[in-house]
Amino acid sequence: MECKYFGECGSCTLYDLSYEEQLSYKIEIAKEILKFDNPSIIRSPKEHFRNRAEFRIWHEGEELFYAMHRLQKKELLSIESCQIVSKEIYSLMSLLLDFIKSSDLLKNRLFSIEFLSSTSKNLLVTLIYHKKIDEKWKEKAKEIEDKFKIKVVGRSRGVKIVVSDDYIDESLQILSKEYQFRLYESGFIQPNLSVNIKMIEWVIENLSENRSHLLELYCGHGNFTIPLSFYFDRVLATEISKASIRSALFHKEINKAKNIEFARVSSEELVEALKGVREFRRLEHIDLGSYKFSHIFVDPPRAGLDFKTLDFVKDFENIIYISCNVETLKRDLELLETTHDVVKSAFFDQFAYTRHLESGVILQKKSL
Repeated sequence: MECKYFGECGSCTLYDLSYEEQLSYKIEIAKEILKFDNPSIIRSPKEHFRNRAEFRIWHEGEELFYAMHRLQKKELLSIESCQIVSKEIYSLMSLLLDFIKSSDLLKNRLFSIEFLSSTSKNLLVTLIYHKKIDEKWKEKAKEIEDKFKIKVVGRSRGVKIVVSDDYIDESLQILSKEYQFRLYESGFIQPNLSVNIKMIEWVIENLSENRSHLLELYCGHGNFTIPLSFYFDRVLATEISKASIRSALFHKEINKAKNIEFARVSSEELVEALKGVREFRRLEHIDLGSYKFSHIFVDPPRAGLDFKTLDFVKDFENIIYISCNVETLKRDLELLETTHDVVKSAFFDQFAYTRHLESGVILQKKSL
Protein backbone atom coordinates (compact mmCIF):
# COMPACT_ATOMS: atom_id res chain seq x y z
CA MET A 1 0.00 0.00 0.00
CA GLU A 2 1.20 3.51 -0.79
CA CYS A 3 -0.06 6.51 1.14
CA LYS A 4 1.23 10.07 0.88
CA TYR A 5 0.61 10.56 4.60
CA PHE A 6 2.90 7.74 5.75
CA GLY A 7 5.28 9.05 8.40
CA GLU A 8 2.96 11.94 9.28
CA CYS A 9 -0.44 10.42 10.07
CA GLY A 10 -0.63 8.63 13.41
CA SER A 11 -3.01 5.97 12.14
CA CYS A 12 -0.32 3.77 10.55
CA THR A 13 2.60 3.41 12.95
CA LEU A 14 4.43 0.76 10.88
CA TYR A 15 4.39 2.94 7.78
CA ASP A 16 8.02 2.24 6.79
CA LEU A 17 7.45 -1.49 6.20
CA SER A 18 5.67 -3.35 3.41
CA TYR A 19 2.59 -5.30 4.37
CA GLU A 20 4.45 -8.61 4.66
CA GLU A 21 7.31 -6.96 6.54
CA GLN A 22 5.05 -5.33 9.13
CA LEU A 23 3.13 -8.56 9.60
CA SER A 24 6.32 -10.59 10.06
CA TYR A 25 7.61 -8.00 12.54
CA LYS A 26 4.47 -8.26 14.68
CA ILE A 27 4.31 -12.03 14.49
CA GLU A 28 7.91 -12.45 15.65
CA ILE A 29 7.24 -10.27 18.69
CA ALA A 30 4.00 -12.12 19.50
CA LYS A 31 5.60 -15.56 19.02
CA GLU A 32 8.39 -14.60 21.40
CA ILE A 33 5.81 -13.64 24.02
CA LEU A 34 3.38 -16.53 23.55
CA LYS A 35 5.77 -19.28 22.40
CA PHE A 36 3.27 -20.56 19.81
CA ASP A 37 4.47 -23.33 17.49
CA ASN A 38 3.31 -23.12 13.86
CA PRO A 39 0.41 -20.69 14.39
CA SER A 40 -2.03 -20.03 11.56
CA ILE A 41 -1.55 -16.56 10.08
CA ILE A 42 -4.71 -14.69 9.07
CA ARG A 43 -3.76 -11.82 6.77
CA SER A 44 -5.65 -8.62 6.16
CA PRO A 45 -6.25 -7.13 2.72
CA LYS A 46 -3.32 -4.80 2.06
CA GLU A 47 -5.53 -1.74 1.64
CA HIS A 48 -9.17 -0.68 2.01
CA PHE A 49 -9.72 -3.06 4.93
CA ARG A 50 -11.29 -0.91 7.67
CA ASN A 51 -15.08 -0.93 7.73
CA ARG A 52 -15.26 1.56 10.59
CA ALA A 53 -13.36 4.85 10.76
CA GLU A 54 -13.56 8.23 12.46
CA PHE A 55 -12.04 11.51 11.26
CA ARG A 56 -11.83 14.86 12.97
CA ILE A 57 -12.96 17.86 10.92
CA TRP A 58 -10.55 20.78 10.63
CA HIS A 59 -12.05 24.23 9.95
CA GLU A 60 -9.99 26.86 8.14
CA GLY A 61 -12.13 29.84 7.17
CA GLU A 62 -14.87 28.50 4.91
CA GLU A 63 -12.90 25.35 4.13
CA LEU A 64 -13.26 21.96 5.81
CA PHE A 65 -10.70 19.15 5.89
CA TYR A 66 -10.57 15.66 7.33
CA ALA A 67 -7.90 15.40 9.99
CA MET A 68 -5.97 12.77 11.93
CA HIS A 69 -3.55 13.07 14.83
CA ARG A 70 0.06 13.41 13.71
CA LEU A 71 2.46 10.56 14.34
CA GLN A 72 5.09 12.57 16.21
CA LYS A 73 3.35 15.71 17.43
CA LYS A 74 0.25 16.46 19.50
CA GLU A 75 -1.50 18.24 16.67
CA LEU A 76 -3.79 17.45 13.76
CA LEU A 77 -2.81 16.64 10.18
CA SER A 78 -5.30 17.55 7.44
CA ILE A 79 -5.86 14.77 4.90
CA GLU A 80 -7.85 14.35 1.72
CA SER A 81 -8.21 10.58 1.72
CA CYS A 82 -7.31 7.39 3.59
CA GLN A 83 -6.05 4.18 1.99
CA ILE A 84 -6.98 1.84 4.84
CA VAL A 85 -10.74 2.50 4.87
CA SER A 86 -13.10 0.36 2.79
CA LYS A 87 -13.56 1.27 -0.87
CA GLU A 88 -17.09 2.49 -0.14
CA ILE A 89 -15.87 4.89 2.57
CA TYR A 90 -12.88 5.94 0.46
CA SER A 91 -15.10 6.83 -2.52
CA LEU A 92 -17.56 8.79 -0.38
CA MET A 93 -15.16 10.87 1.70
CA SER A 94 -14.43 13.78 -0.65
CA LEU A 95 -17.93 13.84 -2.19
CA LEU A 96 -19.55 14.00 1.24
CA LEU A 97 -17.29 16.77 2.48
CA ASP A 98 -17.94 18.86 -0.65
CA PHE A 99 -21.68 18.55 -0.06
CA ILE A 100 -21.35 19.52 3.60
CA LYS A 101 -19.24 22.57 2.65
CA SER A 102 -22.12 23.87 0.55
CA SER A 103 -24.41 24.17 3.60
CA ASP A 104 -23.78 26.44 6.59
CA LEU A 105 -26.28 24.37 8.57
CA LEU A 106 -24.32 21.16 7.97
CA LYS A 107 -20.78 22.47 8.30
CA ASN A 108 -21.09 24.94 11.19
CA ARG A 109 -19.29 23.51 14.26
CA LEU A 110 -19.03 20.04 12.73
CA PHE A 111 -16.49 18.28 14.96
CA SER A 112 -16.01 14.82 13.42
CA ILE A 113 -17.45 12.26 11.01
CA GLU A 114 -17.73 8.54 11.67
CA PHE A 115 -18.15 6.04 8.84
CA LEU A 116 -19.52 2.50 9.02
CA SER A 117 -19.63 0.23 5.98
CA SER A 118 -20.52 -3.40 5.39
CA THR A 119 -19.22 -6.02 2.99
CA SER A 120 -22.71 -5.72 1.46
CA LYS A 121 -21.69 -2.16 0.42
CA ASN A 122 -24.11 -0.41 2.79
CA LEU A 123 -22.94 2.82 4.41
CA LEU A 124 -23.85 4.80 7.52
CA VAL A 125 -22.38 8.19 8.42
CA THR A 126 -22.54 9.89 11.82
CA LEU A 127 -22.00 13.66 11.93
CA ILE A 128 -20.90 14.88 15.36
CA TYR A 129 -21.34 18.55 16.32
CA HIS A 130 -20.30 21.03 18.97
CA LYS A 131 -23.67 22.72 18.67
CA LYS A 132 -27.31 21.77 19.10
CA ILE A 133 -28.87 20.07 16.08
CA ASP A 134 -32.60 20.08 15.38
CA GLU A 135 -35.32 19.28 12.85
CA LYS A 136 -33.95 21.82 10.36
CA TRP A 137 -30.63 19.98 10.48
CA LYS A 138 -32.48 16.70 9.94
CA GLU A 139 -34.17 18.05 6.80
CA LYS A 140 -30.80 19.01 5.35
CA ALA A 141 -29.21 15.71 6.38
CA LYS A 142 -32.00 13.90 4.52
CA GLU A 143 -30.59 15.43 1.34
CA ILE A 144 -27.31 13.63 2.08
CA GLU A 145 -29.17 10.32 2.38
CA ASP A 146 -31.05 10.90 -0.87
CA LYS A 147 -28.01 12.05 -2.84
CA PHE A 148 -25.56 9.34 -1.77
CA LYS A 149 -27.99 6.50 -0.94
CA ILE A 150 -26.57 6.15 2.57
CA LYS A 151 -27.90 6.47 6.13
CA VAL A 152 -27.14 9.48 8.33
CA VAL A 153 -27.18 10.03 12.08
CA GLY A 154 -26.48 13.32 13.84
CA ARG A 155 -25.07 13.72 17.33
CA SER A 156 -24.48 16.69 19.60
CA ARG A 157 -24.27 16.91 23.38
CA GLY A 158 -27.23 14.95 24.75
CA VAL A 159 -28.90 14.75 21.34
CA LYS A 160 -29.09 11.97 18.76
CA ILE A 161 -31.09 12.46 15.56
CA VAL A 162 -31.65 9.46 13.30
CA VAL A 163 -32.60 10.56 9.79
CA SER A 164 -33.90 7.14 8.72
CA ASP A 165 -32.07 4.30 10.52
CA ASP A 166 -29.11 4.07 12.89
CA TYR A 167 -27.89 0.76 11.48
CA ILE A 168 -26.90 -0.98 8.28
CA ASP A 169 -27.53 -4.60 7.40
CA GLU A 170 -24.71 -7.02 6.75
CA SER A 171 -24.52 -10.42 5.11
CA LEU A 172 -21.47 -12.55 5.96
CA GLN A 173 -20.53 -15.62 3.95
CA ILE A 174 -18.83 -17.96 6.40
CA LEU A 175 -17.72 -21.28 4.90
CA SER A 176 -20.79 -22.58 3.06
CA LYS A 177 -23.45 -20.60 4.93
CA GLU A 178 -24.67 -17.01 4.84
CA TYR A 179 -25.44 -15.14 8.06
CA GLN A 180 -27.35 -11.89 8.51
CA PHE A 181 -26.29 -9.19 10.97
CA ARG A 182 -27.36 -5.64 11.77
CA LEU A 183 -24.50 -3.23 12.51
CA TYR A 184 -25.53 -0.34 14.74
CA GLU A 185 -24.00 3.12 14.69
CA SER A 186 -23.14 2.98 18.39
CA GLY A 187 -22.50 -0.75 18.69
CA PHE A 188 -19.21 -2.64 18.80
CA ILE A 189 -18.17 -4.44 15.62
CA GLN A 190 -14.97 -5.99 14.38
CA PRO A 191 -13.50 -3.13 12.28
CA ASN A 192 -11.85 -5.41 9.69
CA LEU A 193 -14.75 -7.53 8.44
CA SER A 194 -12.60 -9.53 6.04
CA VAL A 195 -10.36 -10.73 8.89
CA ASN A 196 -13.43 -11.17 11.09
CA ILE A 197 -14.86 -13.73 8.66
CA LYS A 198 -11.56 -15.62 8.62
CA MET A 199 -11.40 -15.57 12.43
CA ILE A 200 -14.81 -17.21 12.69
CA GLU A 201 -13.88 -19.76 10.03
CA TRP A 202 -10.64 -20.61 11.85
CA VAL A 203 -12.57 -21.35 15.03
CA ILE A 204 -15.15 -23.51 13.23
CA GLU A 205 -12.55 -25.45 11.26
CA ASN A 206 -10.61 -26.29 14.44
CA LEU A 207 -13.48 -27.40 16.66
CA SER A 208 -13.01 -30.83 18.18
CA GLU A 209 -15.37 -33.55 16.94
CA ASN A 210 -16.50 -34.30 20.49
CA ARG A 211 -18.87 -31.38 20.99
CA SER A 212 -22.31 -30.99 22.52
CA HIS A 213 -23.04 -27.73 24.41
CA LEU A 214 -21.12 -24.44 24.13
CA LEU A 215 -20.76 -21.74 26.77
CA GLU A 216 -19.68 -18.33 25.45
CA LEU A 217 -18.62 -15.38 27.61
CA TYR A 218 -18.41 -11.79 26.27
CA CYS A 219 -20.61 -12.66 23.28
CA GLY A 220 -21.31 -9.09 22.12
CA HIS A 221 -24.00 -9.00 19.44
CA GLY A 222 -23.44 -12.65 18.54
CA ASN A 223 -20.64 -12.26 16.00
CA PHE A 224 -19.20 -15.69 16.89
CA THR A 225 -22.28 -17.08 18.65
CA ILE A 226 -24.58 -17.23 15.64
CA PRO A 227 -22.25 -19.15 13.28
CA LEU A 228 -20.98 -21.44 16.06
CA SER A 229 -24.50 -22.34 17.12
CA PHE A 230 -24.91 -24.43 13.95
CA TYR A 231 -22.07 -26.69 15.11
CA PHE A 232 -23.36 -27.39 18.63
CA ASP A 233 -26.53 -28.94 20.05
CA ARG A 234 -27.09 -26.04 22.47
CA VAL A 235 -25.42 -22.70 23.23
CA LEU A 236 -25.53 -20.45 26.28
CA ALA A 237 -24.02 -17.02 25.62
CA THR A 238 -23.55 -14.13 28.05
CA GLU A 239 -22.87 -10.42 27.75
CA ILE A 240 -23.24 -7.50 30.18
CA SER A 241 -24.35 -4.84 27.64
CA LYS A 242 -28.12 -4.42 27.24
CA ALA A 243 -27.75 -3.07 23.71
CA SER A 244 -25.56 -5.99 22.66
CA ILE A 245 -28.01 -8.53 24.08
CA ARG A 246 -30.88 -6.87 22.17
CA SER A 247 -28.85 -7.15 18.97
CA ALA A 248 -27.89 -10.74 19.73
CA LEU A 249 -31.54 -11.74 20.24
CA PHE A 250 -32.44 -10.11 16.93
CA HIS A 251 -29.61 -11.94 15.17
CA LYS A 252 -30.76 -15.20 16.72
CA GLU A 253 -34.23 -14.63 15.27
CA ILE A 254 -33.26 -13.61 11.73
CA ASN A 255 -30.72 -16.44 11.42
CA LYS A 256 -33.15 -19.01 12.87
CA ALA A 257 -30.57 -20.06 15.46
CA LYS A 258 -33.11 -21.65 17.79
CA ASN A 259 -30.64 -23.49 20.05
CA ILE A 260 -29.16 -20.35 21.70
CA GLU A 261 -30.02 -18.82 25.07
CA PHE A 262 -28.65 -15.33 25.73
CA ALA A 263 -28.23 -13.96 29.24
CA ARG A 264 -27.31 -10.43 30.34
CA VAL A 265 -24.84 -11.20 33.10
CA SER A 266 -21.14 -10.63 33.60
CA SER A 267 -18.70 -13.52 33.51
CA GLU A 268 -18.25 -13.25 37.29
CA GLU A 269 -22.02 -13.40 37.85
CA LEU A 270 -22.41 -16.43 35.61
CA VAL A 271 -19.67 -18.27 37.49
CA GLU A 272 -21.48 -17.57 40.77
CA ALA A 273 -24.80 -18.76 39.29
CA LEU A 274 -23.39 -21.99 37.85
CA LYS A 275 -21.68 -22.78 41.16
CA GLY A 276 -24.87 -22.08 43.12
CA VAL A 277 -23.35 -19.18 45.04
CA ARG A 278 -26.03 -16.68 43.94
CA GLU A 279 -29.28 -16.59 42.02
CA PHE A 280 -30.07 -13.93 39.42
CA ARG A 281 -33.44 -12.80 38.07
CA ARG A 282 -31.81 -12.32 34.70
CA LEU A 283 -31.20 -16.09 34.59
CA GLU A 284 -34.67 -17.21 35.71
CA HIS A 285 -35.62 -18.22 32.15
CA ILE A 286 -32.63 -20.56 31.80
CA ASP A 287 -32.27 -24.05 33.26
CA LEU A 288 -28.54 -23.90 33.97
CA GLY A 289 -28.46 -27.45 35.28
CA SER A 290 -29.59 -28.86 31.93
CA TYR A 291 -26.38 -27.89 30.14
CA LYS A 292 -23.53 -30.35 29.61
CA PHE A 293 -20.81 -28.11 28.24
CA SER A 294 -18.11 -29.62 26.04
CA HIS A 295 -16.59 -26.24 25.05
CA ILE A 296 -16.18 -22.74 26.42
CA PHE A 297 -15.47 -19.75 24.18
CA VAL A 298 -14.06 -16.48 25.58
CA ASP A 299 -13.24 -13.21 23.83
CA PRO A 300 -12.49 -10.89 26.75
CA PRO A 301 -11.50 -7.19 26.74
CA ARG A 302 -7.84 -6.16 26.81
CA ALA A 303 -7.59 -6.83 30.54
CA GLY A 304 -8.10 -10.55 29.88
CA LEU A 305 -9.93 -12.89 32.26
CA ASP A 306 -10.40 -12.04 35.92
CA PHE A 307 -9.01 -14.66 38.29
CA LYS A 308 -12.42 -16.08 39.28
CA THR A 309 -13.42 -16.60 35.64
CA LEU A 310 -9.99 -17.96 34.74
CA ASP A 311 -10.21 -20.54 37.51
CA PHE A 312 -13.69 -21.48 36.23
CA VAL A 313 -12.58 -21.78 32.60
CA LYS A 314 -9.85 -24.31 33.35
CA ASP A 315 -12.49 -26.91 34.35
CA PHE A 316 -13.71 -27.21 30.74
CA GLU A 317 -12.52 -29.96 28.40
CA ASN A 318 -12.11 -27.57 25.44
CA ILE A 319 -11.27 -23.87 25.63
CA ILE A 320 -11.41 -21.41 22.72
CA TYR A 321 -9.75 -18.11 23.61
CA ILE A 322 -9.68 -15.08 21.29
CA SER A 323 -7.48 -12.28 22.59
CA CYS A 324 -6.81 -8.64 21.67
CA ASN A 325 -3.82 -8.42 24.02
CA VAL A 326 -0.89 -10.84 23.83
CA GLU A 327 0.37 -9.78 27.25
CA THR A 328 -2.81 -10.69 29.13
CA LEU A 329 -3.19 -13.85 27.03
CA LYS A 330 0.32 -14.87 28.09
CA ARG A 331 -0.62 -14.28 31.73
CA ASP A 332 -3.82 -16.33 31.44
CA LEU A 333 -2.09 -19.17 29.58
CA GLU A 334 0.38 -19.56 32.44
CA LEU A 335 -2.50 -20.96 34.49
CA LEU A 336 -4.46 -22.66 31.70
CA GLU A 337 -1.42 -24.61 30.47
CA THR A 338 -1.10 -26.31 33.84
CA THR A 339 -4.28 -28.21 33.01
CA HIS A 340 -4.54 -27.94 29.21
CA ASP A 341 -2.44 -28.34 26.08
CA VAL A 342 -2.43 -25.77 23.27
CA VAL A 343 -3.59 -27.71 20.20
CA LYS A 344 -4.15 -24.82 17.76
CA SER A 345 -3.03 -21.21 17.65
CA ALA A 346 -3.40 -18.27 15.27
CA PHE A 347 -2.58 -14.62 14.73
CA PHE A 348 -5.17 -12.31 13.16
CA ASP A 349 -4.01 -9.07 11.53
CA GLN A 350 -7.11 -6.98 12.28
CA PHE A 351 -5.15 -3.71 12.38
CA ALA A 352 -2.62 -3.76 9.56
CA TYR A 353 0.23 -1.21 9.66
CA THR A 354 -0.08 -0.86 13.43
CA ARG A 355 1.71 -2.76 16.20
CA HIS A 356 -1.53 -4.41 17.25
CA LEU A 357 -2.06 -8.12 16.58
CA GLU A 358 -4.95 -10.29 17.73
CA SER A 359 -4.51 -13.93 18.57
CA GLY A 360 -6.47 -17.13 19.08
CA VAL A 361 -5.74 -20.35 20.89
CA ILE A 362 -7.57 -23.64 21.32
CA LEU A 363 -6.77 -25.74 24.36
CA GLN A 364 -7.72 -29.29 25.32
CA LYS A 365 -7.55 -30.81 28.78
CA LYS A 366 -4.41 -32.83 29.46
CA SER A 367 -4.74 -36.62 29.56
CA LEU A 368 -4.43 -38.13 33.03
